[in-house]
Amino acid sequence: MDELSIPTLGMILLTASLVAMTCRRLRLPYSVGLVAAGIALSFLPGVAKLPLSPDLVFTVFLPPLIFQAALEIEWRHFRVNLPVTVLLAFPGVVIAAAAVAAGMRLLLDWSWIGAGLFGVLIAATDPVSVLAAFREIRVQPRLGLLVESESLLNDGAAAVSFAIMLVVASGASATPLAIASSFAWMVAGGVAVGSTVAAVLLLVAGRTEDHLVEITLTTIAAYGSFLIAEKFGTSGVLATLTAGLMVGNVGWKGAISANARSHVLAFWEYAAFLANSVVFILIGGHEAHQPLAFFAASSAVAVVLVLLGRMLAIYPLCALLNGSPLKVDLKHQHILVWGGLRGSLALGLALALPENIAERSAIIVTAFAVVAFSIFVQGLTMPWLIGRMRLTGGKRDSEA
Repeated sequence: MDELSIPTLGMILLTASLVAMTCRRLRLPYSVGLVAAGIALSFLPGVAKLPLSPDLVFTVFLPPLIFQAALEIEWRHFRVNLPVTVLLAFPGVVIAAAAVAAGMRLLLDWSWIGAGLFGVLIAATDPVSVLAAFREIRVQPRLGLLVESESLLNDGAAAVSFAIMLVVASGASATPLAIASSFAWMVAGGVAVGSTVAAVLLLVAGRTEDHLVEITLTTIAAYGSFLIAEKFGTSGVLATLTAGLMVGNVGWKGAISANARSHVLAFWEYAAFLANSVVFILIGGHEAHQPLAFFAASSAVAVVLVLLGRMLAIYPLCALLNGSPLKVDLKHQHILVWGGLRGSLALGLALALPENIAERSAIIVTAFAVVAFSIFVQGLTMPWLIGRMRLTGGKRDSEA
C-alpha cells in the first residue's frame, strides 16, 4: 500500500479546510474544489506524488463514509422505498454494466473480459461522490433518500459483481448456478455479518454511558463489520451499511445513551468530512498525472456509454413502477441519471485489477477520465439542474 505520510496528511487537511471555506463562500460543490486542489498540489515543487491505492480506498475511507450515511437514514423511510432502491441498485447495475461492456467491446474492440470488468466497476454510482454532492444541496426529502440509499446499495451491488467477474476472468468455472450462489452468499453474508457485529457491540454499549466508549464501539462496528465480511468473502459494503442502519435506528432506542447520541453523530460527521477531503484530493493528485491518452477519443466514448448505460438502467426500471405508490417522479429520474456520479469506488476497483488483464492500463486511464467528467461536469452542474427543476426545499427524512 502506498504510504500516506504525516506531513502529507497534514498538508491535505490544511488544504481541505481552506477549500471548504472557499467553496462555501463561492457556493461551489466541495468535491469539485477538492479535486482541483489535489491537481494543483501535485504540481507544487517538492510535493511527492499523492498515494491512492485500493487498500486506502476500501479499507480506510469507504467504511466511515458508508457507516455515517447509513447512520442518518431512518429505517421507516428506507424500508418504504427499499423496493425502488433494490430495483435500481441490483438490476440497474447489471443493465448499466452490460450496456457499457457491449459498447466498449463493439466500438473499441476490447476483449469481453476487459470490457465486462470496466462495465461493472464504472456502473457503480460511488457513495463517496454522491453523498458529498447531495449533502451540500437541500433537496426534496424523497429525492435525497432515493439518491443516497440507491448509491449505497448500488455500491454494494457493483462490488459483488466485480468480485464475480474477477472469478470469471481467472478462468474458474462460472455456471449460472455458481454465479447465483456466489452473489446470494456475498449479499446475504454481508447483511448477516453487519447485523451480528452491530448487535454484539450494541449489547456492550448498553452497559455504559461513557460517550467516548460508545464512539469507540461504533468505530469497531463500522470497520469490524467491513473487515470481517471481506475476510469471509462476503460484501463488506453491505455489512457496514447494515451495521450503520442498526446503530442509527436500534441503537438510539436505548443501547446508545441519550448523552452520547450527539457526540456519536458529531464524530461520524467529522470522520466523513475527513475521509471525503482526503480521498478527493488524492483523486485530484492522480488525475493530474494521467497520460495524454486520458484525453483520447476512447475516453469520450466511455463517458457517453456510461451515461447511456445509466439512462437504460433508470428510465425503463422506473417505468415499471408507474401506477404504483412507489412511482418515481420523472424529474427525480433525471436527477438519478445525471447525479449518478463516479469517484473513488471506480478508481479503487480499477487499481485493484490483476496484472494479467490485457486492458488493465487502458481501463485505469479510462476510469480516471470518466471520474473526471463526473466530478467536474456532472458535479458542477448538479446544483443548477436541481434548482432549474425546482427540486429544492424541505427537510430531509432524517431531520423530519
